Amino acid sequence: MAMMRSDLGIMKILHLKKRGCFLLKLLCLVVLVLIFCEFLVYYVVIFQCHWPEVKIEAHRSSKQSSASVLKAMFLSDTHLLGEIKGHWLDKLRREWQMERAFQTALSLLKPDIVFILGDVFDEGKWSFSQAWADDVRRFQKMFRHPVCTELMVVVGNHDIGFHYEMTTYKLKRFAKVFNFTSGELITRKGVNFVMVNSVALEGDGCTVCSRAEAKLMKLSYKLNCSQQHYPLYRRSDAECAGEDSALPEEKNIPFKEKCDVLSREASQKLLWWFHPRLILSGHTHSACEVLHNGKIPEISVPSFSWRNRNNPSFIMGSITPTDISLYKCFLPLESRVVTIYCIAGALLGVLILAHLQLLNSPFYFAQHLIRKHKAV
Repeated sequence: MAMMRSDLGIMKILHLKKRGCFLLKLLCLVVLVLIFCEFLVYYVVIFQCHWPEVKIEAHRSSKQSSASVLKAMFLSDTHLLGEIKGHWLDKLRREWQMERAFQTALSLLKPDIVFILGDVFDEGKWSFSQAWADDVRRFQKMFRHPVCTELMVVVGNHDIGFHYEMTTYKLKRFAKVFNFTSGELITRKGVNFVMVNSVALEGDGCTVCSRAEAKLMKLSYKLNCSQQHYPLYRRSDAECAGEDSALPEEKNIPFKEKCDVLSREASQKLLWWFHPRLILSGHTHSACEVLHNGKIPEISVPSFSWRNRNNPSFIMGSITPTDISLYKCFLPLESRVVTIYCIAGALLGVLILAHLQLLNSPFYFAQHLIRKHKAV
């Protein structure tokens, strides 16, 4: 009798050990999938990106050449959700994706300067003081950066509202946080950038608009590159190509001036005043390359967030006073990450069923069907 109790006790201990070992394996699988999908996938994808090469003056040494090239990153339309429309799960998922993508890019690519081309927030145009402060705090956490990398932010319509919603208060609030001034000239390594508040280029003579145009006119003779939120005028995205351009059913939808793109008049003013080497814009959430006046390129930068597209990206630019070379770096596909989670979940389910002997093996159903077929 004592031996039977002893044997039962040993069997119970072995059973508990077996169960504990199985649970540990399941936990390891879950942790590995989480680490890959939430951390490592960003390194795997962004590691494949590289800074494009530019032409360097022949008399410079390789060390001097490298030091003279400005490495700039351009991203757009982060749309941090606010308290009105933002669901907590949507915030958590999409903001984590942007934080990991941005921090991984800084770690691997080490840019000199990063430009965010507007629509930093989704509800900046509506936010009261407390909600604005909360959104700014989250932004500063997500887009933290070392002192060796500058972060420059352009204002967008979701940050201060469209022209009819824009107020001096909203503009000053944004400028205070991001040190943004429309028409400000930024010079780094001999390359000039002008930050443009494209919302203020309405052309109706309003106070903010008049002030913005006056500053731009003063700087018109110094411009090399221009960053703004609205694209310059174009009829639609019909001529845009590439895997991250607008969807086929959206490409032929006509753009509305002063809403989807700048007006023809404002676009011509910018081109006449500055004759820029390059224009970078956001707003549409999709990629596009346009040539203005047959020689001035404009690059529309896609959204950086999974909330706006399945395949977000950013632009990497190697820039000198005489040359510009651009490269597009894609982020992980949201659909691919979801697929990995689904496969892992299915595998987890099969392993649990097999362990509970509800399945004699992962291939129980297949074996049963084969036997049944042979019997027939």
